[in-house]
Amino acid sequence: MPMLDIFSNDAFSVTSLTDAINKMPYLPGQVGQLGLFRESGVSTISIMIEEKEGSLELIPTSPRGAPATQNKHNKRKARSLLTTHLTLEDTILADEVQGVREFGSETAVQSVQTVVNERLGEMAAKHDLTLENLRLGAIKGEVIDADGVSVLYNLFDEFNVEANSDVDFDLDNTNPANGAIKKLCHQIKRTMENALGAVPYDHIHAFCSASFFDALVTHEEVTAAYDRFQEGIFLRRGQARGQFDYAGIVFEEYHGGSGCSIEDGEVRLFPVGVQGLFRQYNAPADFVETVNTIGLPRYAKQAVDMEFGRWVKLHTQANPLPICTRPKVLIKGVA
Repeated sequence: MPMLDIFSNDAFSVTSLTDAINKMPYLPGQVGQLGLFRESGVSTISIMIEEKEGSLELIPTSPRGAPATQNKHNKRKARSLLTTHLTLEDTILADEVQGVREFGSETAVQSVQTVVNERLGEMAAKHDLTLENLRLGAIKGEVIDADGVSVLYNLFDEFNVEANSDVDFDLDNTNPANGAIKKLCHQIKRTMENALGAVPYDHIHAFCSASFFDALVTHEEVTAAYDRFQEGIFLRRGQARGQFDYAGIVFEEYHGGSGCSIEDGEVRLFPVGVQGLFRQYNAPADFVETVNTIGLPRYAKQAVDMEFGRWVKLHTQANPLPICTRPKVLIKGVA
């Protein structure tokens, strides 16, 4: 009996493989670690987002007995967005599992599972990196494909809002005005609060490029505050390196790489702790088994070489759509 017949075991079914890849830890980078995005599965490949514009207006005075001012109802808008479709395949050759014991033994199953799990782990890491890139794009307001150029979704266009003007921190000014950076931070907070309306938030976070972060913490206005912050780091357990709180904004250096980055000299600011602000929808895979089911973060499936039994092909798939539902709160700063 061919060695690759072992893959007919239930341990290698689509259910088992999908369960295995979803149990692997998700540690793609700083966006994922911040826990911004709330995930939910959907049973379709597109999602409908309904926007209800809440408006508060002052009521004008009118003479007694005159017709009353008519209440204006909130308008609803709906838009449809397609989820992304991310697939990856790898091949395990017969030679890679030839050292296991006879078919049907528990040792054989476990040995082959080790090979499969190693490959799934490598593939899961690439899915994680890709998801980090998509989520970072949602924070910027443009969800970008893996080539770093193709725009999948411009969230400002999709929600029909105008992007905020870039905030120039003027960090290369050798003769800065007193408290200029602090005033800019206050201006950013007011802009975000106006965009959020009555919705509460926890704090404002800023992912900085390395050059922006260095220019900020060495700036004449900020240096003393940063030095005091550094001195107190040893008293604050869990404080991340490259993170600094100034004027109510948490500035964090984003360690980019492999396509995920904050552009040189830039900073991206956004509020944290707003319910429903950052969402991720996971659509089902395009397998017969998963049609009309609630989507999972990732899927895995196998196909065996039925003709000669020389290989097993692993297929992994994810169908996420991370978005910011209020892109008007997103702000870009430059040094």
